[in-house]
Amino acid sequence: MKVKVISRSTEDFTRERSKDLQKVFRNYDPNLHTQEKAVEYTRALNAAKLEKIFAKPFIGAMDGHIDAVSCMAKNPNYLKAIFSGSMDGDIRLWDLATRKTVCQFPGHQGAVKGLTSSTNGELLVSCGTDCTVRLWKVPSLNFDSTVDTSKPSAIYTWKHAFRGVDHQWNSSIFATAGAQVDIWDHNRSEPINTFQWGNDSVISIRFNPGEPNLLATSSSDRGVVLYDLRTSSPFKKVIMQTKTNSICWNPMEPINFTAANEDCNCFTFDARKLDEAKVVHKDHVSAVMDVDYSPTGREFVTGSYDRTVRIFNYNGDHSREIYHTKRMQRVFCVRYSCDASYVISGSDDTNLRLWKSKASEQLGVLLPRERKKHEYHDALKARFKHLPEIRRIVKHRHLPKPVYKAAILRRTVTEAENRKEQRRQAHSAPGSSSRKPFRKRKIIKEES
Repeated sequence: MKVKVISRSTEDFTRERSKDLQKVFRNYDPNLHTQEKAVEYTRALNAAKLEKIFAKPFIGAMDGHIDAVSCMAKNPNYLKAIFSGSMDGDIRLWDLATRKTVCQFPGHQGAVKGLTSSTNGELLVSCGTDCTVRLWKVPSLNFDSTVDTSKPSAIYTWKHAFRGVDHQWNSSIFATAGAQVDIWDHNRSEPINTFQWGNDSVISIRFNPGEPNLLATSSSDRGVVLYDLRTSSPFKKVIMQTKTNSICWNPMEPINFTAANEDCNCFTFDARKLDEAKVVHKDHVSAVMDVDYSPTGREFVTGSYDRTVRIFNYNGDHSREIYHTKRMQRVFCVRYSCDASYVISGSDDTNLRLWKSKASEQLGVLLPRERKKHEYHDALKARFKHLPEIRRIVKHRHLPKPVYKAAILRRTVTEAENRKEQRRQAHSAPGSSSRKPFRKRKIIKEES
């Protein structure tokens, strides 16, 4: 008779030391685990609840300004540095790790309306309502105090006030927005080129991160204009129903940009087709003042007049997160950190606030087991996200009472407009009127 013996090596199951982890072998045969789906659903439910328990996004406030924070800029050379400018002309460099002011750049006699940093991070360009553009030398990576920040390295005086500035990423050229679009060089005291389309002032300006000669601007005549430095003329313009306050290009898909609008929405456009928005991002209940993309290009953050900060997916029509505090006032500027881990907001109450980009994310170094656990929980929530209980827990957000009531009012008005349009369509002759999709409804016309 032949006898078969199951043989196991004791080395596979015996720990060398008492503190070693016990090896666990799992059989994935569905016949052996008939309750697997129910067990994982319970785990997903617990993971969704734990995410809410540990959701504490606010890290701290950085106070020092004595007037409203009007603009911010990142230093591409240093991960934890942020520049901020205020309405009283004060410019500060902050260390996000300590939440302290490293140095100040005095000199502006009016509100600072635009800040940007050169590609190498060695120069800071500022502009304001005092009709001057100033270039400042920035302290080195270790914040060397030998750099003199009390005086700018160059001052350019011009005929009109400035509303915004942005630097080209591959040269010494920067552009300013004001009564017109001016292109400057570090080594020239006057603009090397000037663009204008209409007689209205330009509000914001951004260079394309993929094509350095392409830039987008928004103006007070409700227009969004694209310029090409190689043709020395604007080549495309779209006029919307309401004014656009800020523009930001997607760093990973440089053909797309998002516009923060006065009508409480953000519109994502394809630069090749401006007659229709790709996505309309809703949820704010007041004018959206600023927008900034994450370095990954998958999310962007917005700041609004309704005193909240929201985070959207690049292709999502509703926000995935809303941040607010009792003391925070109207948010004028927002920025993602260079590693996409944090969000910085500047508001009317003179403070900068530091937030986590993921509200329940654990700070500090994660052990491999902890990281795998978080990944497993995220996978469970993604697998069961369509189920009602988990969807309700994941999507629930506590809103300030004014925002909550304003959202209900906006929803009521929107539903009334939709009913009115449906009745108009129903009582019109066939083919006499057509209903525009919402992505085209806010756009008046495209010019080229």
